Amino acid sequence: MDTTFAREKRFKMKRLKKPLLVKNVDRTVNAGGAITYQVECNMFFKEHVKRTKMDMCNLEKMEVILEMPWLVVHNLEID
Repeated sequence: MDTTFAREKRFKMKRLKKPLLVKNVDRTVNAGGAITYQVECNMFFKEHVKRTKMDMCNLEKMEVILEMPWLVVHNLEID
């Protein structure tokens, strides 16, 4: 989840005990630095509801990036 988005939406942020290095899709190191916070939230899609933890980092143009395992488990169709 994008850090700015999380702050704007007033998600409760939890500091991680140990920072996590962030790499972008192209495998370069994210300019926003390491992941130092996480948020816990509910994700809703049609009849699916999932309580999940999301790492926070600088995504710039995206608010949230869903991981493939979540999409596969819920058999979602993306347009």
